[in-house]
Amino acid sequence: MTNFLYTPTPIDTSDVELSEELLQLVELLAENTHDNWSAGRIAEGWTYGPVRNDELKQNPCLVPYNELPESEKEYDRVTSMETLKAIQKLGWKIVRV
Repeated sequence: MTNFLYTPTPIDTSDVELSEELLQLVELLAENTHDNWSAGRIAEGWTYGPVRNDELKQNPCLVPYNELPESEKEYDRVTSMETLKAIQKLGWKIVRV
């Protein structure tokens, strides 16, 4: 294992504003992010449990996106929003076809 101080340098997206259309896309991407995470966990043998238990591989977030607490949805929304902002900051354009 390398022993060094890691300093994350995410793309500064503080000056990027998403259009209303892209803000709607954020929610769809957030749900997809959750579904991908859930599929990975299930493939690893995790199941639903009322509290997280790493030993038993149980997680209370293994439910459909619409059943997640707002705090968990917000985590997925931020990930999706920051991804869309980074795409724009890097000079790409997102167009619905």
